[in-house]
Amino acid sequence: MTNVEIYDGIKGVILQHLLKMVFYMLSNDEKMRYERQLMIFGEDGQEKLKNAKVAIVGLGGLGSVVAYYLAAAGIGTLKLIDKDKVELSNLNRQILHWTRDIGLSKTKSAKYKLEAFNPEVNFEVNEVNVTKENVDEVIGDVDVIVDCLDNFSARYVLDEYAHEKNIPLVHGAIEGFYGQATTIIPGKTRSLREIFPNMDKRPKTKFPVVGVAPGIIGIIEASETLKLLLDVGKPLTNKLLIVDLLNNTFEIIKLK
Repeated sequence: MTNVEIYDGIKGVILQHLLKMVFYMLSNDEKMRYERQLMIFGEDGQEKLKNAKVAIVGLGGLGSVVAYYLAAAGIGTLKLIDKDKVELSNLNRQILHWTRDIGLSKTKSAKYKLEAFNPEVNFEVNEVNVTKENVDEVIGDVDVIVDCLDNFSARYVLDEYAHEKNIPLVHGAIEGFYGQATTIIPGKTRSLREIFPNMDKRPKTKFPVVGVAPGIIGIIEASETLKLLLDVGKPLTNKLLIVDLLNNTFEIIKLK
């Protein structure tokens, strides 16, 4: 290798490093937008969020809240995944979708609102149901997977993929005035299937939901995601949070 080739190689590495620094540095608008967050975890923390990629699987009651708050926090890339279209019966809880969106795909309904809400975030949409066959293509290389689904068959697919790729999985589920949440770290916590075995054998039925339940659990899922990305606080690892809004109880069950 000649001196010229060595010089060109070094120059290329330096240029790539500088471009990466410019891309991930906060703009003045971002510093103003996230001013209150910078007071908590500084520019380094905010740049971690800007550099992060999170998959939100399901854009219903839980996904609406998770998507809003992660977009507000400044996650660099949000992957929005859902095959369904907006229906009138969704609107008591799925606050990301409006009456005028009925008949529109949930991914499109979500994307155009979230882009207007925070144009600093990159949104990738995928209008599919996650299956064993497509999960690698659909989820891909992300930092955190957020389970905002309504059935355990698809949840198990996410669980297996998370363990295969060593990606943290944040789980949430709701029914009526109740909800639950836990954070799964492959190799360090029990898997979702271990916590909830054989749930895919139960018949899928329409269950009651009051909008405040996914509101609370969705916020907890968003908070868990931020803690994982920033490496702060104590996530719900090997713990199951049970929320009963009727009786105002928040109970944490330790998963041994």
